[in-house]
Amino acid sequence: MKPDTVIRNDGMQILLDNLGILETERFIMLMKRESFDYTKWRENLFEDMSIEEISAKAARLRQRDGIGHSEYK
Repeated sequence: MKPDTVIRNDGMQILLDNLGILETERFIMLMKRESFDYTKWRENLFEDMSIEEISAKAARLRQRDGIGHSEYK
């Protein structure tokens, strides 16, 4: 299991790589401004997708990022 600081740094890097600095700052401001319930958000995140669609999306992301199954253990 990764330490909190590593997860926080990884998360920030992912946001910066995908959104850029301005949109990352906006995202952080939105999360701080709203009463954000992460558990509820996660429950609804994939509600319109089948397990096959979720799996295919995960496989595409792993392939895009060059990550093998062994890195998830």
